[in-house]
Amino acid sequence: MAGKLGVYLCAGCGIGEALDLGQLAKTAEGAGASVRRSHAFCLEDAALIRADVEGGTVNGAVIAACSPRVNRDVFRFPEAVVERVNLREQVVWSHPPGAGETQSMAGDLLAMGLACAARAEAPKARAQAAERNVLVVGAGMAGVSAALSAARSGLAVTLVEREERLGGYAARLYRQFGEVASFAGAEMPAIEEKSAALAALANVTVHLRSRVVEIAGEPGRFKVRIAAADGTEREAIAGAIVLATGWRPLETAKYARYGLGSAPDVVTSLELEEMARHGTIVRPSDGRPAGRVAFVLCDGHEDDAHLPYGGSVASLVALKQALYVRLLNPHATAFIFYGDLQTPGRYEYFYESVQADPGVMLCQGASVAVKRREDGALVVAAEGTPLGPSVELPVDLVVLSAGMVPELGAAEPALNLRYLQGKGVPVSKFGFAESNFICFPYESRRSGIYAAGAVRQAMDLAAAERDGRAAALKAIQAIERSATGEALHPRSGDLSFPGFFLQKCTSCGRCTQECPFGALELNERKNPVLNVNRCRRCGICMGACPVQIISFSNYSVDMLSAMIRAVEIPEAPADPPPRILVFACENDAYPALDMAGLRRLHWSAALRIIPVRCLGSVNSILVTDAVSRGFDGVALLGCRPGEDYQCHFIQGSELLGTRMVNMRETLGRLMLEPERVSVLEVAISDFDKLPAMLEEFVDTVQQLGPNPMKGF
Repeated sequence: MAGKLGVYLCAGCGIGEALDLGQLAKTAEGAGASVRRSHAFCLEDAALIRADVEGGTVNGAVIAACSPRVNRDVFRFPEAVVERVNLREQVVWSHPPGAGETQSMAGDLLAMGLACAARAEAPKARAQAAERNVLVVGAGMAGVSAALSAARSGLAVTLVEREERLGGYAARLYRQFGEVASFAGAEMPAIEEKSAALAALANVTVHLRSRVVEIAGEPGRFKVRIAAADGTEREAIAGAIVLATGWRPLETAKYARYGLGSAPDVVTSLELEEMARHGTIVRPSDGRPAGRVAFVLCDGHEDDAHLPYGGSVASLVALKQALYVRLLNPHATAFIFYGDLQTPGRYEYFYESVQADPGVMLCQGASVAVKRREDGALVVAAEGTPLGPSVELPVDLVVLSAGMVPELGAAEPALNLRYLQGKGVPVSKFGFAESNFICFPYESRRSGIYAAGAVRQAMDLAAAERDGRAAALKAIQAIERSATGEALHPRSGDLSFPGFFLQKCTSCGRCTQECPFGALELNERKNPVLNVNRCRRCGICMGACPVQIISFSNYSVDMLSAMIRAVEIPEAPADPPPRILVFACENDAYPALDMAGLRRLHWSAALRIIPVRCLGSVNSILVTDAVSRGFDGVALLGCRPGEDYQCHFIQGSELLGTRMVNMRETLGRLMLEPERVSVLEVAISDFDKLPAMLEEFVDTVQQLGPNPMKGF
């Protein structure tokens, strides 16, 4: 516990003019803290605070100044508890200066910060040896690029590939399109050169015709078992893992309506690639050169049931292969039938160069079908084209775009994790390795395991190469963080981790089930066991525990409860001003509040805001405590749940939604209206709308009247 608290009151940025700092100093002294500074200070005063800490004058610093999101590194003192009180953005910049309610808000926020700091402890680093070895599973373009990047950075690399050679599908290509202005500038596939460069590195161990049969452990020290085709097994230790198992084509049966499997002259884009590698494009039925070749993107509404996602790769491959037809037979004609042709970014130049070829015809159609006449000839029919209601075109060969299905192991997971939550990485509704696709696109929901290439999303070779390099960088970061015991994204550098008071554990298992990252396992007594380096420090386990046995050294139910109790609840006169507690997610809602304050947008001074790591960390007992204490309402500001949610901790807001059912039942037992507690969905970009959202909730609470439990 921080027994010697020092309070540092800043008077700069308008704080001194808007607030009575003398009154705040009395609040601090009344809580047993010493006021060390009470003037305008900023970066240069960090040295003064550090001197107090290192000299032993204080072991806890409560800095009442700007937002905790500002100057985080400047005011970081690992030896002491540091609590930031946001007087600038969320008090004086967002409320009337000199007003009584503004002063009251500042006093309450300071008291809340003091209460929290008094119960917190500075997290201690748990340094441990981390294996400087990256395991790469899959040796296509993404896997080889990841292995090269990690190896050239000085780390050892273990590369596991199920086939007998490196390269994956990239090694089967005739040509690859690059980010160039025309196809003429494209080169042979780069995978051969990269594979040769990888083979020349002494710090790379390659296991061909092999698979991973088990992975246990955590970032910094994953224990890996690798089985070869001959039945022998090897063991390896890896600090981090790159999952780059690539893709597989959609099953042939899914294209039956186009004649694939029944008409010999209907082939996939993979089969055409093989023809081009052999130097000629022919009709499989009779071996004759194909003079009229139709490419069908298979992107109609009828195809959505088989492959509900699409992308630019199919479009670019069709354009590239249309040029194959022209390059290998200048007298041939290529037709591309599509519903939606996508060539993003600089690939637009590639599209224009193909479009300029007089032997390449493009036809858009709402519905495309392949018909086979009685004489065996093929006809491509397109409905709803710009030229008229329908078009029918006889062709020699039909090429269907191969759907890219992420290869995560249909029969057996590619990684075979020995985790309580399953052997594989969690996947999205489309089957790709699930990640936060906006903020942390490479991170899977298993700490230290990074997805790259087509296992993450459908992509071309150039993108897969970039993906592999990026995933290797994340793997290196994971190893470095693991060695010092620091958290990975998004609380990067956090040294705290949850502790468990197991004497009260009921073995319900909710913490292990709700942890989004598989950080918790169970021992023989069905008690939770923490793998520290898997933990992202979100606190969702703390929110899940029905008996509140989980806490962090600097974040706990007890600390949050103490902050709630520190707020002064007005009880007189007959119509006292309302007090509403706000739990604000530190990743979206709290920054949005700061941004609103930065723009001098105002909201009700009745709000008392507590930043939380994630709404999923809010234990239901805290809401009960707040209403029992006399708060008129409780607002929980967090991310939007659902299929497209982007919670930094994957499902924190979604979990809170399920807990709200129990919270409202508790309110009913207390004879309180359920409308007093509300979850408000807030994105960081909603800063301009947030004040109005909060005012609307305040109005709702005021219409309900004061909490009848005030004074009890």
